Amino acid sequence: PAAARGKNGGAAMAAPGHPPTRFHRVHGANVRMDPSRTRATRVESFANALCFSHEPLAPGQIFLVEIEEKEPGWCGHLRVGLTAHDPQSLGTVPEYSLPDLVGLGDSWVFAITRSHNRVAPDGQEGPAPREAPAALWEPELRIEGVRIPRDKLVGRSRPGRYSHVLDALYRSNALPPTARRSRIGVLYAPRPDGTADMHIVINGEDMGPSARHLPATRPLYAVVDVFASTKSVRVIQVEYGFPSLQTLCRLVIQKHVVHRLAIDGLDLPPPLKHFCKHE
Repeated sequence: PAAARGKNGGAAMAAPGHPPTRFHRVHGANVRMDPSRTRATRVESFANALCFSHEPLAPGQIFLVEIEEKEPGWCGHLRVGLTAHDPQSLGTVPEYSLPDLVGLGDSWVFAITRSHNRVAPDGQEGPAPREAPAALWEPELRIEGVRIPRDKLVGRSRPGRYSHVLDALYRSNALPPTARRSRIGVLYAPRPDGTADMHIVINGEDMGPSARHLPATRPLYAVVDVFASTKSVRVIQVEYGFPSLQTLCRLVIQKHVVHRLAIDGLDLPPPLKHFCKHE
């Protein structure tokens, strides 16, 4: 199904009611899928763990995964991107997304690191300057006319007794990109010239265009490489539409507390406290 189109021809929001996202049956030799094909685990070595979305993505539809398990001792992290190759057409699944899959052409894949660069706008040299990230309590993430509910996009650590002292990121309630429970997504946003920009979203923050001039007229599949220190990932279903009243209440509470431990002191029912801390 196609995404809903905005007045400017771009995708306003991926269509509600899209079938649940999951991984393709075609994957790397070292990957084991759960029966629902929403959890991919690398069971041997550090490579041969390439995965794809079951279907091509609609314009503005995000393919979102959460890092469930890490494996110490390897260098490198999760890799994500898009490919115009139908996984079913691959004679052999490449061992690596970088450089093997990208070397086949019509594939755009990036390693997730603690920092991420944007490509320069056309006619400019050097990486594009990073825009100030939107506050994580804003209900929607907006990318070139695409609107995505932010709530599911943000990975959260479990608050501990001393987290507010030990973790500098605790106030923002967000995780480093490569941490366990971090959420990474990829999508493409159509452009007026008929091409598309690929965007990577890390814990609710748009990293900016990672690749430009993708062939938006061709089917584009998500690529997830469960590489090296990333051992297992799980697909997160994103519900498109207006945020619920419950979600909006949580966003307001999170906006006005110093850190999540302060929620314990509020006169709220325990289930609501648990929901507000987003454990």
